[in-house]
Amino acid sequence: MDRQGMAGPLRRVMALLARGRQGVRQGVADIASRATAPSVEARHAAWNTKVLGSAYARQLYASGVAGPGVQLQSFPVQVRLTSGLCRQADIEQPWLHYWCSRLGMLPIYHRKVWEDCFVAQALWEAGMLNNRRRALGFAVGREMLPAFFAAHGVEVLATDLGQQEQTAKGWQQTGQHASELEHLFWPTLVEREVFDQRVTFQPADMRRIPDALADGSRDFVWSVCSFEHLGSIQAGLDFVVRAMDCLRPGGIAVHTTEFNMAAEGPTLDGGSTVLFQRRHIEALGERLAEAGHELLPVDFHPGRGVLDQFVDLPPFSEEGGALPVADTPHLRLAMGEHVATSIGLIIRKAR
Repeated sequence: MDRQGMAGPLRRVMALLARGRQGVRQGVADIASRATAPSVEARHAAWNTKVLGSAYARQLYASGVAGPGVQLQSFPVQVRLTSGLCRQADIEQPWLHYWCSRLGMLPIYHRKVWEDCFVAQALWEAGMLNNRRRALGFAVGREMLPAFFAAHGVEVLATDLGQQEQTAKGWQQTGQHASELEHLFWPTLVEREVFDQRVTFQPADMRRIPDALADGSRDFVWSVCSFEHLGSIQAGLDFVVRAMDCLRPGGIAVHTTEFNMAAEGPTLDGGSTVLFQRRHIEALGERLAEAGHELLPVDFHPGRGVLDQFVDLPPFSEEGGALPVADTPHLRLAMGEHVATSIGLIIRKAR
Protein backbone atom coordinates (compact mmCIF):
# COMPACT_ATOMS: atom_id res chain seq x y z
CA MET A 1 0.00 0.00 0.00
CA ASP A 2 1.49 3.40 -0.98
CA ARG A 3 1.46 6.52 1.17
CA GLN A 4 -1.61 7.94 -0.51
CA GLY A 5 -3.48 4.69 -0.03
CA MET A 6 -2.44 4.59 3.63
CA ALA A 7 -3.74 8.09 4.36
CA GLY A 8 -7.33 7.07 5.14
CA PRO A 9 -6.48 4.11 7.39
CA LEU A 10 -3.86 6.17 9.20
CA ARG A 11 -6.35 8.97 9.87
CA ARG A 12 -8.86 6.46 11.20
CA VAL A 13 -6.27 4.86 13.47
CA MET A 14 -5.26 8.26 14.83
CA ALA A 15 -8.92 9.14 15.41
CA LEU A 16 -9.35 5.84 17.22
CA LEU A 17 -6.33 6.48 19.43
CA ALA A 18 -7.43 10.05 20.15
CA ARG A 19 -10.90 9.17 21.36
CA GLY A 20 -11.53 7.87 24.83
CA ARG A 21 -8.04 8.71 26.18
CA GLN A 22 -8.92 11.44 28.67
CA GLY A 23 -9.44 8.98 31.52
CA VAL A 24 -6.02 7.37 31.18
CA ARG A 25 -4.37 10.76 30.70
CA GLN A 26 -6.07 12.03 33.84
CA GLY A 27 -5.08 8.90 35.74
CA VAL A 28 -1.46 9.32 34.74
CA ALA A 29 -1.64 13.02 35.60
CA ASP A 30 -3.05 12.20 39.04
CA ILE A 31 -0.14 9.87 39.68
CA ALA A 32 2.40 12.33 38.32
CA SER A 33 1.09 15.09 40.59
CA ARG A 34 2.09 12.98 43.57
CA ALA A 35 5.57 12.21 42.28
CA THR A 36 8.73 14.23 42.02
CA ALA A 37 9.88 15.44 38.60
CA PRO A 38 11.88 12.79 36.71
CA SER A 39 15.61 13.29 36.47
CA VAL A 40 17.34 14.04 33.19
CA GLU A 41 18.65 10.49 33.21
CA ALA A 42 15.12 9.11 33.64
CA ARG A 43 13.85 11.19 30.74
CA HIS A 44 16.69 9.94 28.54
CA ALA A 45 15.95 6.36 29.61
CA ALA A 46 12.29 6.82 28.65
CA TRP A 47 13.36 8.20 25.27
CA ASN A 48 15.71 5.28 24.69
CA THR A 49 12.99 2.80 25.61
CA LYS A 50 10.58 4.31 23.11
CA VAL A 51 13.17 4.40 20.35
CA LEU A 52 14.11 0.75 20.83
CA GLY A 53 10.49 -0.36 21.02
CA SER A 54 9.66 1.61 17.90
CA ALA A 55 12.60 0.08 16.02
CA TYR A 56 11.48 -3.43 16.93
CA ALA A 57 7.87 -2.74 15.93
CA ARG A 58 9.03 -1.40 12.57
CA GLN A 59 11.03 -4.57 11.97
CA LEU A 60 7.87 -6.60 12.57
CA TYR A 61 5.87 -4.34 10.28
CA ALA A 62 8.51 -4.76 7.58
CA SER A 63 8.24 -8.54 7.90
CA GLY A 64 4.54 -8.32 6.99
CA VAL A 65 3.02 -9.81 10.16
CA ALA A 66 1.25 -6.55 11.05
CA GLY A 67 1.24 -2.86 10.24
CA PRO A 68 0.83 -0.91 7.01
CA GLY A 69 2.13 -3.64 4.69
CA VAL A 70 0.15 -6.58 6.04
CA GLN A 71 -2.10 -8.55 3.69
CA LEU A 72 -5.49 -7.84 5.22
CA GLN A 73 -7.92 -10.73 5.56
CA SER A 74 -10.86 -10.63 3.15
CA PHE A 75 -13.27 -12.77 5.20
CA PRO A 76 -13.94 -13.30 8.93
CA VAL A 77 -12.24 -16.15 10.76
CA GLN A 78 -13.84 -18.25 13.51
CA VAL A 79 -11.42 -18.49 16.45
CA ARG A 80 -13.85 -19.20 19.33
CA LEU A 81 -12.81 -16.03 21.08
CA THR A 82 -13.03 -15.98 24.87
CA SER A 83 -12.47 -13.29 27.45
CA GLY A 84 -8.82 -12.36 27.84
CA LEU A 85 -5.94 -9.93 27.67
CA CYS A 86 -4.66 -7.94 24.72
CA ARG A 87 -1.56 -9.69 23.33
CA GLN A 88 0.98 -9.23 20.56
CA ALA A 89 -0.08 -12.47 18.87
CA ASP A 90 -3.62 -11.10 18.39
CA ILE A 91 -2.33 -8.11 16.41
CA GLU A 92 -0.67 -10.59 14.04
CA GLN A 93 -3.71 -12.81 13.52
CA PRO A 94 -5.99 -12.96 10.44
CA TRP A 95 -9.12 -12.45 12.53
CA LEU A 96 -7.91 -9.04 13.73
CA HIS A 97 -6.65 -8.13 10.25
CA TYR A 98 -10.13 -8.76 8.87
CA TRP A 99 -11.81 -6.36 11.29
CA CYS A 100 -9.11 -3.76 10.67
CA SER A 101 -9.97 -3.98 6.98
CA ARG A 102 -13.67 -3.51 7.71
CA LEU A 103 -13.11 -0.66 10.17
CA GLY A 104 -10.57 1.06 7.95
CA MET A 105 -7.73 0.77 10.47
CA LEU A 106 -4.16 -0.46 10.34
CA PRO A 107 -3.22 -3.48 12.50
CA ILE A 108 -0.60 -1.68 14.56
CA TYR A 109 0.68 -2.75 17.99
CA HIS A 110 -1.75 -0.64 19.97
CA ARG A 111 -4.32 -1.92 22.42
CA LYS A 112 -6.99 0.51 21.16
CA VAL A 113 -6.93 -1.25 17.79
CA TRP A 114 -7.26 -4.58 19.59
CA GLU A 115 -10.25 -3.38 21.65
CA ASP A 116 -12.51 -2.49 18.72
CA CYS A 117 -11.52 -5.65 16.85
CA PHE A 118 -12.14 -7.76 19.98
CA VAL A 119 -15.67 -6.37 20.27
CA ALA A 120 -16.39 -6.95 16.59
CA GLN A 121 -15.03 -10.51 16.61
CA ALA A 122 -16.94 -11.47 19.76
CA LEU A 123 -20.22 -10.17 18.37
CA TRP A 124 -19.71 -11.72 14.94
CA GLU A 125 -19.01 -15.13 16.47
CA ALA A 126 -22.19 -14.76 18.54
CA GLY A 127 -24.21 -14.10 15.38
CA MET A 128 -25.02 -10.53 16.36
CA LEU A 129 -23.94 -8.61 13.27
CA ASN A 130 -27.11 -8.80 11.18
CA ASN A 131 -30.31 -6.88 10.59
CA ARG A 132 -32.35 -8.74 13.17
CA ARG A 133 -30.40 -7.32 16.11
CA ARG A 134 -30.88 -4.42 18.53
CA ALA A 135 -27.83 -3.00 20.33
CA LEU A 136 -27.05 -0.64 23.17
CA GLY A 137 -23.67 1.07 23.54
CA PHE A 138 -22.40 2.78 26.69
CA ALA A 139 -20.03 5.77 26.87
CA VAL A 140 -19.63 5.69 23.11
CA GLY A 141 -17.58 8.88 22.87
CA ARG A 142 -16.88 9.29 19.16
CA GLU A 143 -16.47 5.60 18.48
CA MET A 144 -16.70 4.04 15.05
CA LEU A 145 -18.65 1.06 16.36
CA PRO A 146 -22.20 2.54 16.23
CA ALA A 147 -21.74 3.37 12.53
CA PHE A 148 -20.06 0.04 11.91
CA PHE A 149 -22.90 -1.91 13.50
CA ALA A 150 -25.49 0.12 11.59
CA ALA A 151 -23.74 -0.84 8.34
CA HIS A 152 -24.39 -4.47 9.31
CA GLY A 153 -28.11 -3.79 9.73
CA VAL A 154 -28.10 -3.47 13.53
CA GLU A 155 -30.48 -1.04 15.24
CA VAL A 156 -28.22 0.92 17.60
CA LEU A 157 -28.98 3.06 20.63
CA ALA A 158 -25.78 4.89 21.57
CA THR A 159 -25.50 6.49 25.01
CA ASP A 160 -23.07 8.77 26.80
CA LEU A 161 -23.07 11.35 29.56
CA GLY A 162 -25.38 14.30 29.06
CA GLN A 163 -23.82 17.69 28.31
CA GLN A 164 -24.20 18.93 31.89
CA GLU A 165 -22.43 15.88 33.31
CA GLN A 166 -19.76 16.07 30.62
CA THR A 167 -19.00 19.68 31.46
CA ALA A 168 -18.86 18.92 35.19
CA LYS A 169 -16.35 16.14 34.59
CA GLY A 170 -14.29 18.05 32.06
CA TRP A 171 -14.98 15.59 29.24
CA GLN A 172 -16.73 17.85 26.76
CA GLN A 173 -13.78 20.21 26.45
CA THR A 174 -11.57 17.30 25.40
CA GLY A 175 -13.95 16.20 22.64
CA GLN A 176 -14.11 12.66 24.00
CA HIS A 177 -17.86 12.27 24.47
CA ALA A 178 -20.75 12.30 22.05
CA SER A 179 -23.59 14.72 22.68
CA GLU A 180 -25.27 14.33 19.33
CA LEU A 181 -25.48 11.84 16.49
CA GLU A 182 -23.25 13.82 14.17
CA HIS A 183 -20.23 12.86 16.27
CA LEU A 184 -20.90 9.18 15.59
CA PHE A 185 -21.29 9.31 11.82
CA TRP A 186 -18.35 7.83 9.89
CA PRO A 187 -19.01 8.19 6.14
CA THR A 188 -16.32 5.62 5.33
CA LEU A 189 -18.29 2.98 7.24
CA VAL A 190 -21.95 3.60 6.47
CA GLU A 191 -24.18 5.63 4.18
CA ARG A 192 -25.85 8.63 5.76
CA GLU A 193 -29.39 7.43 5.07
CA VAL A 194 -28.67 4.04 6.64
CA PHE A 195 -27.01 5.66 9.66
CA ASP A 196 -29.95 8.00 10.25
CA GLN A 197 -32.40 5.10 10.04
CA ARG A 198 -30.56 2.80 12.42
CA VAL A 199 -28.67 4.90 15.00
CA THR A 200 -30.20 6.95 17.79
CA PHE A 201 -28.59 8.66 20.76
CA GLN A 202 -29.67 9.49 24.29
CA PRO A 203 -27.80 10.65 27.39
CA ALA A 204 -27.22 8.01 30.07
CA ASP A 205 -24.97 7.66 33.10
CA MET A 206 -23.34 4.23 33.38
CA ARG A 207 -23.47 4.49 37.18
CA ARG A 208 -27.25 4.79 37.08
CA ILE A 209 -28.60 2.92 34.07
CA PRO A 210 -32.22 4.07 33.64
CA ASP A 211 -34.95 1.49 34.07
CA ALA A 212 -36.16 2.31 30.57
CA LEU A 213 -32.89 0.93 29.19
CA ALA A 214 -32.80 -2.04 31.56
CA ASP A 215 -35.90 -3.52 29.92
CA GLY A 216 -34.41 -6.77 28.62
CA SER A 217 -34.96 -5.89 24.97
CA ARG A 218 -31.42 -5.67 23.51
CA ASP A 219 -29.59 -8.43 21.70
CA PHE A 220 -26.21 -7.06 22.70
CA VAL A 221 -24.60 -4.31 24.74
CA TRP A 222 -21.04 -3.07 24.61
CA SER A 223 -18.58 -0.60 26.11
CA VAL A 224 -14.99 0.15 25.13
CA CYS A 225 -12.54 1.13 27.87
CA SER A 226 -15.18 2.98 29.87
CA PHE A 227 -16.26 1.37 33.12
CA GLU A 228 -12.85 1.98 34.71
CA HIS A 229 -13.82 5.67 34.82
CA LEU A 230 -16.82 5.32 37.15
CA GLY A 231 -14.91 6.30 40.29
CA SER A 232 -14.15 2.97 41.94
CA ILE A 233 -13.57 -0.73 41.35
CA GLN A 234 -16.97 -1.48 42.86
CA ALA A 235 -18.81 1.00 40.64
CA GLY A 236 -17.27 -0.55 37.53
CA LEU A 237 -18.22 -4.08 38.51
CA ASP A 238 -21.74 -2.97 39.47
CA PHE A 239 -22.16 -1.45 36.01
CA VAL A 240 -21.28 -4.71 34.26
CA VAL A 241 -23.82 -6.63 36.36
CA ARG A 242 -26.54 -4.00 35.94
CA ALA A 243 -26.00 -3.80 32.17
CA MET A 244 -27.09 -7.44 31.89
CA ASP A 245 -30.64 -6.25 32.68
CA CYS A 246 -30.66 -4.50 29.30
CA LEU A 247 -30.31 -7.81 27.43
CA ARG A 248 -32.86 -10.32 26.28
CA PRO A 249 -32.34 -13.92 27.44
CA GLY A 250 -29.29 -15.32 25.70
CA GLY A 251 -28.04 -11.84 24.76
CA ILE A 252 -24.36 -10.88 24.72
CA ALA A 253 -22.40 -8.20 26.56
CA VAL A 254 -18.89 -7.30 25.41
CA HIS A 255 -16.75 -4.89 27.42
CA THR A 256 -13.12 -3.84 27.44
CA THR A 257 -11.44 -2.12 30.36
CA GLU A 258 -8.11 -1.34 32.04
CA PHE A 259 -6.29 -4.24 33.65
CA ASN A 260 -3.42 -4.29 36.15
CA MET A 261 -0.92 -6.96 35.07
CA ALA A 262 0.06 -7.59 38.70
CA ALA A 263 -2.27 -10.21 40.15
CA GLU A 264 -1.39 -9.29 43.73
CA GLY A 265 -0.56 -6.13 45.59
CA PRO A 266 -1.98 -2.62 45.39
CA THR A 267 -3.81 -1.17 42.42
CA LEU A 268 -5.58 2.04 41.46
CA ASP A 269 -8.94 1.46 43.14
CA GLY A 270 -10.44 4.95 43.10
CA GLY A 271 -10.38 8.22 41.21
CA SER A 272 -10.71 9.08 37.53
CA THR A 273 -9.24 5.75 36.40
CA VAL A 274 -9.11 2.41 38.23
CA LEU A 275 -7.16 -0.70 37.30
CA PHE A 276 -8.89 -4.04 37.71
CA GLN A 277 -6.90 -7.10 38.76
CA ARG A 278 -7.47 -10.79 38.28
CA ARG A 279 -9.22 -11.08 41.64
CA HIS A 280 -11.75 -8.43 40.63
CA ILE A 281 -12.53 -10.16 37.33
CA GLU A 282 -12.89 -13.53 39.05
CA ALA A 283 -15.22 -12.00 41.65
CA LEU A 284 -17.25 -10.47 38.82
CA GLY A 285 -17.52 -13.90 37.20
CA GLU A 286 -18.90 -15.30 40.44
CA ARG A 287 -21.49 -12.52 40.72
CA LEU A 288 -22.59 -13.08 37.17
CA ALA A 289 -22.83 -16.84 37.67
CA GLU A 290 -25.01 -16.33 40.75
CA ALA A 291 -27.43 -14.43 38.53
CA GLY A 292 -27.38 -17.23 35.96
CA HIS A 293 -25.12 -15.45 33.46
CA GLU A 294 -21.91 -16.79 31.96
CA LEU A 295 -18.63 -14.91 31.74
CA LEU A 296 -16.77 -16.74 28.99
CA PRO A 297 -13.50 -18.21 30.33
CA VAL A 298 -10.86 -15.56 30.90
CA ASP A 299 -7.39 -16.17 29.53
CA PHE A 300 -5.09 -14.27 31.87
CA HIS A 301 -1.89 -15.42 30.13
CA PRO A 302 0.19 -12.27 29.47
CA GLY A 303 1.54 -13.56 26.15
CA ARG A 304 4.95 -14.70 25.00
CA GLY A 305 5.86 -11.96 22.52
CA VAL A 306 8.57 -9.39 23.07
CA LEU A 307 5.95 -6.65 22.84
CA ASP A 308 3.92 -8.37 25.57
CA GLN A 309 6.83 -7.41 27.84
CA PHE A 310 7.40 -3.93 26.42
CA VAL A 311 5.92 -1.21 28.65
CA ASP A 312 5.20 2.14 27.03
CA LEU A 313 6.08 5.13 29.19
CA PRO A 314 4.29 8.48 29.37
CA PRO A 315 3.88 10.78 27.59
CA PHE A 316 2.12 8.59 25.06
CA SER A 317 2.16 9.23 21.33
CA GLU A 318 -1.41 10.53 21.08
CA GLU A 319 -0.72 13.08 23.83
CA GLY A 320 2.11 14.97 22.15
CA GLY A 321 4.83 16.34 24.40
CA ALA A 322 8.59 16.02 24.32
CA LEU A 323 9.13 12.26 24.21
CA PRO A 324 6.64 10.49 21.94
CA VAL A 325 8.20 8.43 19.17
CA ALA A 326 6.27 7.26 16.10
CA ASP A 327 5.32 3.56 16.10
CA THR A 328 6.04 3.05 19.80
CA PRO A 329 4.21 -0.17 20.77
CA HIS A 330 1.36 0.41 23.19
CA LEU A 331 0.04 -2.99 24.26
CA ARG A 332 1.26 -2.33 27.82
CA LEU A 333 1.64 1.04 29.51
CA ALA A 334 3.00 2.39 32.76
CA MET A 335 0.58 4.09 35.12
CA GLY A 336 2.78 5.11 38.02
CA GLU A 337 4.05 1.94 39.66
CA HIS A 338 1.53 -0.19 37.76
CA VAL A 339 1.74 -1.90 34.38
CA ALA A 340 -1.64 -1.88 32.64
CA THR A 341 -3.14 -3.38 29.51
CA SER A 342 -6.62 -3.97 28.11
CA ILE A 343 -8.85 -6.89 28.95
CA GLY A 344 -11.92 -7.97 27.01
CA LEU A 345 -14.94 -9.60 28.66
CA ILE A 346 -17.64 -11.59 26.86
CA ILE A 347 -20.77 -12.38 28.87
CA ARG A 348 -23.85 -14.36 27.87
CA LYS A 349 -27.10 -13.63 29.66
CA ALA A 350 -29.08 -16.43 31.24
CA ARG A 351 -31.70 -17.93 28.93
